[in-house]
Amino acid sequence: MITEIIFAIGFIILAPFIGALIGGIDRKVTARMQGRVGPPVLQPLYDVFKLFEKEKAVVRNEVNFYIFSYLIFVVFTGALFFSGSDILLVIFALTLAHAFLILGAYAATSPYSHIGAERELLQLMAVEPMLILAAAGFYMATGSFSVRDIALWPEPIVMTLPLLFVGIVYVLTIKLRKSPFDLATTHHAHQELVKGLTTEFAGPTLGMVEIAHLYETVFFLGLVWLFFASMPWVGLLAVIIVYFLEILVDNTTTRVRWQVMLRSAWLVALVAGAINLGVLTLM
Repeated sequence: MITEIIFAIGFIILAPFIGALIGGIDRKVTARMQGRVGPPVLQPLYDVFKLFEKEKAVVRNEVNFYIFSYLIFVVFTGALFFSGSDILLVIFALTLAHAFLILGAYAATSPYSHIGAERELLQLMAVEPMLILAAAGFYMATGSFSVRDIALWPEPIVMTLPLLFVGIVYVLTIKLRKSPFDLATTHHAHQELVKGLTTEFAGPTLGMVEIAHLYETVFFLGLVWLFFASMPWVGLLAVIIVYFLEILVDNTTTRVRWQVMLRSAWLVALVAGAINLGVLTLM
């Protein structure tokens, strides 16, 4: 019990800094791919500090409540995951977090924000089936929904669930807001909806969104690591390779229409889930 609490507190304290470091390396690698020097590695942290120094200005007061709730539930999601809790509860908490983000965007008056919220809802619909199938796969492979039991499984789960791992990596592009699936909002300058989902967010409100993204990045990379948990260092290498591939895809692809994103994510979930879970059932 004490170990679980320590891991949860460790995530709450360290995840923003780890996420910022990952984001800074992401920007640096992206810059090199584009022939630029790039910003300092700690630039994501500087950006967050700068946002909290700005004046608090929101279109409607309830926006702050929704975004604060979004941040709290993202932190709660990661704390549950790293403390070894039930993976289904983790997925439901993450879904609720994004529901608050969508409500926050809808509460704003900008049409850009509303369209971004609709796209965020579509992205949520695209990702959820894959996450639920992955949870089902973990249960069929280990006999437990507990993240702790899955992490302590004596052999790499990826050997049993290779197609579900590929599916998770596929939807990871959506959750990290990387091209070609950066439909709701993006850090790039090519967003045709100004800043889409976050158009009406500024100052501390936008700062909370950025912090939540740092937490979420660490959580999803932790989910990738879980497939290799019995070999921690191999898992760390897998996380590095997967994230580098995400950066590469982000810099070599163009944004697709939402219909392509939704259909492709569901197709990958259907094929990966049906085949992998079907083989597990036969075994």
